[in-house]
Amino acid sequence: MASILAGAMTTTAAAQTPARTSWGDPDLQGVWPSGQMNTVPFERPVEFGTRAELTDAEYEQRLGGLQRQAEVDGAELATAGKASVPLAPSHWLESGRASRQASLIVDPPDGRLPPMTGDGARRATAWPSTNPAVGYARAQDFNIYDRCITRGVLGSTFPNIYGSGIEILQAPGLVVIRYEMIHETRIVPLDGRPHLPPAIRSYMGDPRGRWDGSTLVVETTNLNGLTGSLARNGNGNPLSESARLVERFTRRSADTLDYSVTIDDGQTWTRPWTVAYPLQREQRYGMYEYACHEGNYAIANMLRGFRAAGN
Repeated sequence: MASILAGAMTTTAAAQTPARTSWGDPDLQGVWPSGQMNTVPFERPVEFGTRAELTDAEYEQRLGGLQRQAEVDGAELATAGKASVPLAPSHWLESGRASRQASLIVDPPDGRLPPMTGDGARRATAWPSTNPAVGYARAQDFNIYDRCITRGVLGSTFPNIYGSGIEILQAPGLVVIRYEMIHETRIVPLDGRPHLPPAIRSYMGDPRGRWDGSTLVVETTNLNGLTGSLARNGNGNPLSESARLVERFTRRSADTLDYSVTIDDGQTWTRPWTVAYPLQREQRYGMYEYACHEGNYAIANMLRGFRAAGN
């Protein structure tokens, strides 16, 4: 994992001594949008094997595709089948940056999800689909992201094509992580307090933080088993209630932050797996309100359509 992140940036002498807050903690504050990495596949292509970075030719191909997509997305009128989001206005989209990273998953070494357990596969099959072809009889048949409830910790953090702003704020004894899409905020205590009792669970879980040198380590437990983990928005492969997330935030320079998260959920996967990528600070990035329910007629209209069609 370290070699992948190191290959994506140049570490300077100044980066060896990270900035500190007025009370002495490493300073991670800023806006770090993950959408910059949305050109990197979640899982690595099988033919890459354990090769974690693109060749020069593959990188040039990715860069060219990104430039062509930017031209399409920036057109005055969107073209069905060509825009990143079909018929979406171009100002929605975060085009990202070209990266040599072959996949967001860095462990297992092949960059692919490990096999699921029998129970994990059963829950993944039962997970509500975003695909209208399956049909919907009630609002609960849509997944929780479609219903504007949450994307969970992983979906909120993984790169997406818009709304991927992540802001980190700090106070003595606390780190606050605020997400643009669905505007959720995690308050991470650093005082060594124990996790909440197991009976208390939530979509975003119960985070506890500590410093490992200059790295912020955040362990999250007490998840409710109702959030996903796969790809953008956490749209699939639900975590179980026994899942434990271990995130690491390390500031490498004034404008570079390494992020990684290890998903340890033996009820769902046969082994832990890790996603990692670097983030670039963009203080001028606009953290827009995500007013998902206001004027959102999609679910009501889709239900009416399926009912009218006799589904």
